[in-house]
Order: sequence, then structure tokens, then C-alpha cells
Amino acid sequence: MIETSLKLPSRENKPRENGLTILIDNGAPLNLFKDTIESNDEYIDFVKFGWGTSLVTRNLEKKISHLKDLDIEFFFGGTLFEKFVSQDRVEEYYLLCKRMECNYVEISNGTIALSNREKATYIKDFTNDFAVFSEVGNKDVSMAREQDSTEWLENIHEDIEAGANKVITEARESGNSGICQENGEIRMDIFDLIKASGIPFEQIIFEAPTKKMQSFFIEQLGPNVNLANIALSDVISVETLRLGLRSDTFHF
Repeated sequence: MIETSLKLPSRENKPRENGLTILIDNGAPLNLFKDTIESNDEYIDFVKFGWGTSLVTRNLEKKISHLKDLDIEFFFGGTLFEKFVSQDRVEEYYLLCKRMECNYVEISNGTIALSNREKATYIKDFTNDFAVFSEVGNKDVSMAREQDSTEWLENIHEDIEAGANKVITEARESGNSGICQENGEIRMDIFDLIKASGIPFEQIIFEAPTKKMQSFFIEQLGPNVNLANIALSDVISVETLRLGLRSDTFHF
């Protein structure tokens, strides 16, 4: 970053607990992936290999090796975990994560019929060998619409008590489910309840795949809010939003 006399929001140096930017890789070509990561590594904290893409992504090991060279952590999408759960193969998933030398895992229940209590049991089990990011919220639009905000808060508390390092709020890569309405607007009943709960915001990661969502969370919670599901092409865009270098957050 070029040094100037401008007064800009302060950002923690890496490795950081606040202001995380978590990219989502949906199977990008290797050279595009490597160029993006290498050009912007100071702004990237994690890369999530979205949903089940890690099983079919060519050169996955080379991508992971590149991330390790730049001290960037990675994890696999929670949907992959749920696929193994649905076929009673959790132990195989555990061994896969060990084999790929994952330090982090995502544990979710946004697709399958898995109670949050059962999910919390998996969280507790996996914390023996991994740092766990749990996820709350449903991927199905109609089911997400019916999920009460108090249930969200209860699930977040339960996940943290089970040992989750951080809790991710579901929004999908499209930003139209989970904590979002179908039109992409934030469900304020959920957000306001989380905000008023007293849960430290360094323990929450908000999926925010759209500029509108990114701007909202930055305006509400400051430049060091944790954001996930950021497209590879949006690394610089998100950092400029955090620093008030884009019109959307210029007057923040």
C-alpha cells in the first residue's frame, strides 16, 4: 500500500483476528488463482474451496502449496462435510482433512437434516485436531425464510460453546439465502439480534459475496468486520471499501 498523509481506518497486520477477508475459490484455473493470491496476499487471510469443489478441482495440491508459501490458511466448504455426514463417512472426511494438512475445517448443517445439537457434537470432536469454523443458517431459500432469528442466536451460542473458533453466517455465494432475503437484502431481525447479543464480533464471520452486503457490514460494524465468500476478483474492491476509498463507504 502506498503511504500518504490521508487519514484512513487502521487495519491489523496479519495474522489477524479482526478484519478477515476470506476468498471463495469455485475452481478457478491454477494460474489465475496463483496470480490473484500472489498479487494480493497482504489482504487475504483465508481461502475457502467452495462447497464440494475440492474433490474435482485440478491442481488442488498446487493451489494449497501456493497458499502455504504465502502463509494463507485454507479450508473446504461446509457442504462437503455435509456430504460425508449424509453417507455416514465422517471419519473419511476427517482423514481427508488430515491428509491435505488442513488447519481449519468448516462444519455446517445448511443442506441436510442435521440438528444444531448434532452439529455441535461434530464441532467438539473436530476441535481435537482442527480449528473449527461453524456455519449457521439454511441454504434453501424457503427454509431460510422460516428460520426464526432467536434460533439463529441460540445456534451461534451453541456452536461457540462447543468450541467453534468463529461462526459464519450463511448467505451462499449468491447472497440470497441464510441471513439474506431472496432479493439480497439483509434480514435485519437476525442482524440486530446478533448485534445486541454482546457476542464479540471477532467471533462472527459474515458471508458477503456482493458489494451491497460488504458495504452494509462495514458501515454497521466498521472496517475490521470479518467477511467471507469474497470472489477472487473482489480482493482490492473489498479492501478499498474497508478503507473508505470507494464511494459506497467514502463518508464512513
